[in-house]
Amino acid sequence: MSNETVTDSSETLKVDEERFTPTAEPQAPLNRATARPVIPPTLHHTTFTTMRLDEMVGWYEKVAGLLPVFWGDGAAWLSNDAANHRIALLSPPGLKHPEDKGHTTGIHHTAFEFATFDQWLDNYIRLRDHGILPWLTLDHGITMSVYYQDPDGNRVEIQVDGFGDWADSKQWIASNIEFATNPIGTYFDPERLVAAREQGLGFKEIHERARAGEYLPAHIPDDIFLPDLY
Repeated sequence: MSNETVTDSSETLKVDEERFTPTAEPQAPLNRATARPVIPPTLHHTTFTTMRLDEMVGWYEKVAGLLPVFWGDGAAWLSNDAANHRIALLSPPGLKHPEDKGHTTGIHHTAFEFATFDQWLDNYIRLRDHGILPWLTLDHGITMSVYYQDPDGNRVEIQVDGFGDWADSKQWIASNIEFATNPIGTYFDPERLVAAREQGLGFKEIHERARAGEYLPAHIPDDIFLPDLY
């Protein structure tokens, strides 16, 4: 007969149950990274109140290709891409025009960006030929921008990225001393850009020359305040 000790299987089972049975509900580790959304939301649209609904709908279609998805008597929702709307226009009763809009706090402008310099400059030419001219033109370094004024006096920027790549322009704005010392940028005459392209110059060279002040307009604005319509 063997001298080995025979272990009772019921005793082994009892020990295992005690070992693996939790004595309390498990606590999930605390995530302290809650200062911002894990997945940030995307900027979707801007909404304006207006007393010129129909005029505003027509202007945004002509300037930025925003078509009405819905256009009622007192409101319109406009889009120029796959979104259900990018600009909303509300015209409820009781509105009144602002006072000294050009010099009050609030949203400064809404911006739209073209993918290429040629698209951007061709759009300037198209609008010019329709009698729509910018009131402000600036090479910010990060963008080349023309600023328009909608029928209600709101500023609208039409821009092209100055580097053709958001990663490059983001790095430049974050670390370049040129932007830190001159964030507003350099004024330019858009007609001189048109002439430069017709002479065969490419985007990169035109952008560099504009930043260097080669295409300055005949008149430099005193400030960047928009004209007040009221």
